[in-house]
Amino acid sequence: MKKNLILVLLVGMVAVASCSFTNKSFENDDKDKLLLDLITYVLEKGHYEPKEINDKFSANVFEDFLDILDPTKRYFLESDIKEFEKYKYQIDDQIKNTDITFFSVVHERLIQRMDEAKEIYAEILSEPFDYTIKENINVDYSEEPYASNRRQLKERWRKQLKYNTLGVYDNKVTIRKTALSGSSKEDVGPDMASVEIERAKDNGSKNLKDMTLAEVEVASRENVKKNLDEYFDFVSDLERKDWFVQYLNTIVDEFDPHTFYFAPEEKDKFDISMSGKFEGIGARLQKKTEGAKIVEIISGGPVWRDKTLEVGDEILKVGQDGDEPIDIVGMRLDDAIKLIKGPKGTVVDLTVRKVDGTVEVVSITRDVVELEESYAKSATVIKGDRKYGLIDLPKFYVDFEDYTERNAASDVAKEVERLKEAGAEGLILDLRDNGGGSLKTVVEMAGLFIKDGPIVQVRSSGQRKEIHEDKDERIQWDGPLVILVNELSASASEILAAAMQDYKRAIVIGSKQTFGKGTVQNVIPLDNIVRSNEHGELGAIKLTTQKFYRINGGSTQLEGVKSDIVVPDRYSYIDLGERDQDNPLGWDRISPADYNTWEGYLDYEGTIARSKARMATNNQIKMLEENARWVKEQQDENVVSLNYEQYKTEQEANKRKSDYFKALRDYDSKLTFESLKYEQELFTQDEILREKRDRWHNELAKDVYVEEAVSVLEDLKLTAIKHQNAKLAVKG
Repeated sequence: MKKNLILVLLVGMVAVASCSFTNKSFENDDKDKLLLDLITYVLEKGHYEPKEINDKFSANVFEDFLDILDPTKRYFLESDIKEFEKYKYQIDDQIKNTDITFFSVVHERLIQRMDEAKEIYAEILSEPFDYTIKENINVDYSEEPYASNRRQLKERWRKQLKYNTLGVYDNKVTIRKTALSGSSKEDVGPDMASVEIERAKDNGSKNLKDMTLAEVEVASRENVKKNLDEYFDFVSDLERKDWFVQYLNTIVDEFDPHTFYFAPEEKDKFDISMSGKFEGIGARLQKKTEGAKIVEIISGGPVWRDKTLEVGDEILKVGQDGDEPIDIVGMRLDDAIKLIKGPKGTVVDLTVRKVDGTVEVVSITRDVVELEESYAKSATVIKGDRKYGLIDLPKFYVDFEDYTERNAASDVAKEVERLKEAGAEGLILDLRDNGGGSLKTVVEMAGLFIKDGPIVQVRSSGQRKEIHEDKDERIQWDGPLVILVNELSASASEILAAAMQDYKRAIVIGSKQTFGKGTVQNVIPLDNIVRSNEHGELGAIKLTTQKFYRINGGSTQLEGVKSDIVVPDRYSYIDLGERDQDNPLGWDRISPADYNTWEGYLDYEGTIARSKARMATNNQIKMLEENARWVKEQQDENVVSLNYEQYKTEQEANKRKSDYFKALRDYDSKLTFESLKYEQELFTQDEILREKRDRWHNELAKDVYVEEAVSVLEDLKLTAIKHQNAKLAVKG
C-alpha cells in the first residue's frame, strides 16, 4: 500500500513537473528558490494534513527560525527583531512567490552579529571572573527578552560565559585537590589528575598540582575561549546553502515533527541509516536550548553497550579523545552531530547533564552498530518450579530487498516455538524502547497470538481507511501473554500493544502511556519531480502521508497506548513522547473495525486489579516513584548559582541524591534467567555472545517490570487452569 501511494504521488507530481518545474521556469532564479517551490508543492499535494500557508503560518516560521538561529539570545538585538518584524506576516506570501528576502536579511544580519560576538567574548574572557559574588543565571532562555543594546548583550554574554567557565573551573579545582591529596575521588576518576598533569607537560604549561586557584581560574577562561574560537572557526566554514537548509526545515517542521527535508549529503546519510549501518555513538539526538538531548539509543551501538548514557540525557560539550571539549550550547544540531560522530575506534568525550540533573563526562568509543543486537532474542524465566518465556524485540526489522531473508515476525515465531519446546507456561513480549519499523511484520506478529481478524486501520489523507488483517487462523501461542512497554515504545510497537489490548489477548504493563507516534512517513526524492534539472542534486523530503488507528477506532497519535498496569520509572513526570515534539498532528477517532475479544482468560480484569494491589505495597515501586518526582524537580530547576561555593554545594547535594537512587540498581527479583539450548551451544564458540547474554540476564533479574510481568502470568495461568477444571467438571 505504501509503495502504491508513493507511485501515485510521484506520477501526479511528475505529470505537473513537465510544465511547472522545468529549467525554463527557473532560468533567472537560483537553486534556493527552486527548492522552496518544490518543497511547498510536495507538502501541499502529498502531506496527510496539509496546513494553510497563511499569516499564522508565517508568524510561526518567523518565531521558530529566529529561535533556531539564536536560542540563547546572544546574537540578535531588540532592534534587529523589530526590523525583522515587518516580514512576520509576509513570509507566507514570500513562500508562494518563491521570494527568499526574509531569509537573506536575517542570514546577513546573523553573520554580522556573530562577527561582533567574537569581539564581545574575547573582551569578557580577558578579565577574571569573581566566583564569590552572589548571582544567578536562568538557563531557560525562552522567556528572556532580546538585549536592547550592546551593553545588555555583553552582560548576557558575561553571565553565560561565567556559567560555562564555572563548570571547567570546578572540574580543574576538583582534579587539583585530588592530585594534591593523592586520593582518587569517584567523581573525578582514578586517572583524571594524571591525565591533566601529563597534558600540561606536553604543552609546557604548569600542571594543576602546581597552580594557585587564581591560575586555575585563568586556565579555565583560556579553555572556554579556545573552545569558542574553534566553534566560530567551524561556523565560518558554513556556506549560505547550509543556513538555507535550516530555513527550509523550519518551514517543513510547521507541518509536523516527522516531515523533514534532506539536503543531498544528508539524504545519503539517511539511506545509510535505513540500511541498518550506523557508525558513531549510536544515538539519535534532538536540538535543545542547552545542548543536544538523547531521544533514542540504537540497539547494538556504542552508547547501548556502554550503558552510561540514557534517553533524556543532554549533551552539553563534545571533546575529542582527551582534548578540551567544545561547548555546543547554541550550536545547530547538525553541527553538533558532526563533532560527535567520527570513525570507528576513535573516542569522543561527552559532557552530559544526566536526567537527574547531575553533570558528568562520559567517554564513548565510536563504532559500527552490531546489527545482531537489534534482532529478537529470548530467555526462559524460572520462578520456583515454574518456567516462563521472555522475548526482547528492539525494533520491527525487515530486509526490504528480500522479506523472506529475515524479519521480526518470523524471528519472534521461531523464539515462541523454542520457548514452547522448553516448557514455558506464559510469555512476556518486551517492547520497551522499541521505536517501531515494518508494518507488515506487526500484522504477522499479532497473528501469532489470535485466530484471525483486524490488527490496525490505516488512513491516507482524504481517502477511505484500509484495514490490515491477520487472515491465518492458526494460533502459535494460546497461553498467557504480557506485553511490556514504556514511553519510548513507538509506532509499530504501539500498533501491536493496542491490538492485543483491544482483543483482551494480552495485559499491557509499563508507563502511563507509550510514545504516541501514530503517523507514517514516505521519502520522496525531489530529483524525480524536476525535468531536465541543471541545478545539481536536490535531495529529498520525508513526508507524513498516513495515520494509524486502533481496531477500536482511536488513533495512537499523541495518546499512545495506556498501560493496563502502570509501573513508574524515572521518566514518569517528564515529557519524552510525541507531545513533547513541535507541531504534532492531533488525536482523533474513526469508526471501529469488526472484531471479537479473545475469551481465553477467566478473570482478565481481576488479574489487573490484583497486580495493582501488589504494586501499591512494593517498596521498589515506591522508590521508583520518588526518583521520578525528583527527576521532574531537577528538570524544572532552571536557575543556577554563579557563586562557586553555592554552586559546589548544589552539585554535591545533587550527587548525594543521585547516589541515593543508585540503590534501585541493586534490586534482586530472585528470578533466574537462562538462554535456550540452541544459544547455549553457541557459547562454546562465542564467548562475547555469552558475556552479552549474562549481562542481559543480570539486568532482567533487577527489573521490577519483568518481576511483575511474571506474577501476572502466574495469575493468568492459575485462572486458565481454573477455567479448564471448571469445563472438565461440567463434562464429568
